[in-house]
Amino acid sequence: MLAKRIIPCLDVNAGRVVKGVNFVNLTDAGDPVESARFYEREGADEIVFLDITASVDNRSTMLNVVRKTAESIFLPFTVGGGIRTVDDMRNILSNGADKVSLNTAAVLNPGLISSGAAEFGVQCIVVAIDAKRTTDGRKGGVMTLPAEIEELRISPPESAATYEVYINGGRKPTGIDVVKWAKYAAAQGAGEILLTSIDKDGTNSGYDVDLLRKVTGAVNVPVIASGGAGTMEHFYEAINDGGADAVLAASVFHFGKFKIAEVKEYLSKKNIAVRL
Repeated sequence: MLAKRIIPCLDVNAGRVVKGVNFVNLTDAGDPVESARFYEREGADEIVFLDITASVDNRSTMLNVVRKTAESIFLPFTVGGGIRTVDDMRNILSNGADKVSLNTAAVLNPGLISSGAAEFGVQCIVVAIDAKRTTDGRKGGVMTLPAEIEELRISPPESAATYEVYINGGRKPTGIDVVKWAKYAAAQGAGEILLTSIDKDGTNSGYDVDLLRKVTGAVNVPVIASGGAGTMEHFYEAINDGGADAVLAASVFHFGKFKIAEVKEYLSKKNIAVRL
């Protein structure tokens, strides 16, 4: 059995690590390179950097942070935010990142997934999905979608209780059904899905296990659970009940609620395979 991964997420805004609740109300949480060094010492399996306002502000991802991190740690790390072209991916990877994460750009240009996979390999391509539950009977957002993914919209029979894809840092609804999009992304060459619940993000109330079950049951690539970790039990639920291959968290690690080693020891005692 493959070991389940514990991944701290470093949300970066203007060169600083930040943490918010439901993607807003951001609080400073430190220097990204120093944070990466700290988490390597703490026993993290990987690290994810997300430049959370890059797509909104139309900025390039912080290559200097990528370069300094690659020079400072030996852990695999993923970088997302503001990556819009194959050349952007090449810049990130050539500066030392192991994987790139696509979110907004993948929705606006779905061919970017397959182009990136063909150029760098599926193991380098992560598609990040920011998901929000829709329970009010609406069809979701009405933005114009590329023709090749028009069929992935939430359909009326499903709209009473499903999940919608959001882009631009969780600010813009797309009308796309999360499960349909995850299946499409995997088929196009995404090597992993990074699945974040906007509803749960920063709340410390637990991962959205229902969302996880829906996506992990629909795709044959690893799914990273994100959004909502508050107790060690939540990590276990995401893996055991939700089917996640990895669990990602931010505030519980950034603000010292518990250590990565403590989470791993807890999971190991619950018969979850982890790298100790």
